[in-house]
This record gives sequence, structure tokens and C-alpha cells, in this order.
Amino acid sequence: MLQTFNEKNRDLLININGNLIHRDHAGISPFDSAVQGGDAVWEGLRLYNRRIFKLTEHLERLRSSAKALAFTHIPTNDEITDQIRKTLAANNMTDGVHIRLTLTRGPKITSGMDPRLNQAGPTLIVLAEHKAPVYDTRGLSLITSSIRRFPPDCLDPKIHHCNLIQSILAKIEANNANADDALMLDKHGFIAETNATHIFIVTRGLVETPRLVACPEGITRETVLQLCAANNIPHAERDISSTEVYRADEAFCTGTMGELAAVTKLDGRIIADGHPGPMTRRLSALYKSLTATEGTPVA
Repeated sequence: MLQTFNEKNRDLLININGNLIHRDHAGISPFDSAVQGGDAVWEGLRLYNRRIFKLTEHLERLRSSAKALAFTHIPTNDEITDQIRKTLAANNMTDGVHIRLTLTRGPKITSGMDPRLNQAGPTLIVLAEHKAPVYDTRGLSLITSSIRRFPPDCLDPKIHHCNLIQSILAKIEANNANADDALMLDKHGFIAETNATHIFIVTRGLVETPRLVACPEGITRETVLQLCAANNIPHAERDISSTEVYRADEAFCTGTMGELAAVTKLDGRIIADGHPGPMTRRLSALYKSLTATEGTPVA
């Protein structure tokens, strides 16, 4: 599952603090906090037919993360939305677009860790790309990573920050094992999430996902739980072990970048019959119906 270059993105204009710059010339200061220490927060958004799905929820999660990191200035939701609109218009984008929204603490007056060195305000980056959901819906192969997700007493996963070294190390393990992604456990050995997505299992019609202990608050994850409640599908949040995935009737992962995608193999063990199951297909259809009709108009 290696993403490839989309020729439609060759002349992208990137929005950095309101300035639209060609992708070949876009950049931020080497004094910026994102460069100095990964001191930034981010969101992934998806544009469906001129509307961004769950935009308010994403912007509120961005604001929550920035508050947790004690950013002294956070742009309003309206200000950020205006810059998203500006970026989409400049690139003539209306559908099939993924947006990477990054808010850094901004540039420092000199190199160093102390946030008091940040005196110029934040850096807002809006990167919009023509990008379809990235996962193969025929089924993903996972391996269990040796890298554990932090618990809240080490680093609260509710902070959606840009220091992704844990995930990158896990992804390296998956690449070396010729798997699509890596399943990551918490310090107690229960499943947290993958290196990039939340995970669900289905057993005898019951849809289950790990508790929000060592994984972030997922917008797509929450949407799936809401769809289960609205359609009388039994569901639960609890601690789940790897063995329960091995023996599950179905498994699937969720995220804005890839929507819903079946997981059909974990650590060399085929899950059920090795094909996307009926509940995965049903929830995928319900999710697509929702994204086709709901969202904030921006383009």
C-alpha cells in the first residue's frame, strides 16, 4: 500500500499563513516550531462534492490539541475555514480532495525548546491534494508492532500532535514485513490502533473497538459508532486483545484518509474467510451515504 504521485497535484498551491505558494517553492522557516521539535497540531479533512465532512468536529479537535499544548494564539474556526476556501478555490478543487491542516506554534526568535521564544504567532498550513481514499478495500494485511502507544500518563493521545515518530517506527516494521500497516498495542498489551487508523472487530454481529485510552479521539471512529446506534447495530467500546482479532468474524479500520477498509490478515493469520465481511460492507455503504449528503459547504 504505497501511495503514488498524482499528476493532478503537480502544480498545487500551498497556503502558508494566507500566502499561496507553488508546491516547489513552499516552505517554512527553519526556526519554526514544527521543524525545531514537531511542536504542532494537525487534522486530516476530506472534501466530498464541495463539502468537508465533519469540518466543525475536526476544527474543534485541532483547537483542543492546541490548547493542551498551550498555544498562545489559535485562529478561529471561521479564520481557518476562510483559508481552506481560499486554497480550494486557488486549486480549482471541488471533490475527491484530502486536506492536511497543520497549525504550528510558529517561528522562534532563536533556536531552542522554550515556547517563550515563540513571539510571532502561529503558522497555519493548508495543504490540499487530489487524493482518493488510500486503502485497498479488498482487504489489508497488518502485523503487530513492537512499538507501544503511550498511555495518558506518558503522553495524552488526545493531543493530535505532529510528532509521529511512534507511528513511523511502527510503519517501518510493517514495511519490512511486507504488510500494509502495523497494529499497535498499549502498555498492557491491549490493542490501541494501527499506525494510522482506528480498528474495529465484528463478532457474531457485535461491532467493537478499543477504548480511548492509548489512541486519539477519531472523527471517523465516532461516526461509525453513531451509525451503529442509528441503525440498531450492537456495538461496544472495550479492551481488546490480539487473539480476539485473530478469531473475529470481521475486522476493519477507519480514518479520514482511507474511510473504512477491511482488515483480512493479522500476523500471518487470515481473519475469517479472508474477504471483507457483510458488516464492513454495510457500514462502508452507510458511511458513503453520509458523506454524500452531509458536510460544510466550502468550494
